[in-house]
Amino acid sequence: MGFELIPIQFNKIMQSQNYTVFILGTDEKQFAIYTSPHVGQNLQMHLAEQIKPRPYTYDLINSLFNGLDISILQVVITDVQDTLYFARLFVEQELDGKLRILEIDARPSDCLTLALENDIPIFCTREVFEKTIPIDE
Repeated sequence: MGFELIPIQFNKIMQSQNYTVFILGTDEKQFAIYTSPHVGQNLQMHLAEQIKPRPYTYDLINSLFNGLDISILQVVITDVQDTLYFARLFVEQELDGKLRILEIDARPSDCLTLALENDIPIFCTREVFEKTIPIDE
């Protein structure tokens, strides 16, 4: 990837009946990514270390990755158009003695959830960071 990447931190998650908001950023600037309420409910259960009655989609993905010996490397928020964000999930797997890195196009909410559940670094491109609308905390 030929972009300058900026490490960003998860600040907090806020939730209502209609949406979930991820607050992300650096010391310099914070911004928000909105998604559906079920994403926030899943994350709240994870952060509170609650036992889920059945596996959720993210649990399935994590189980598949673990079973296939795939490691999540990082999440990169690659674009923003109006208020719609785009992201990539980078994973690696060793097969037949060769290390393979795969870049997967995914929704930012899915990438951020996997990053938070697995303590994986989150980045965004400089261009995305400059386009984001700052929020005051």
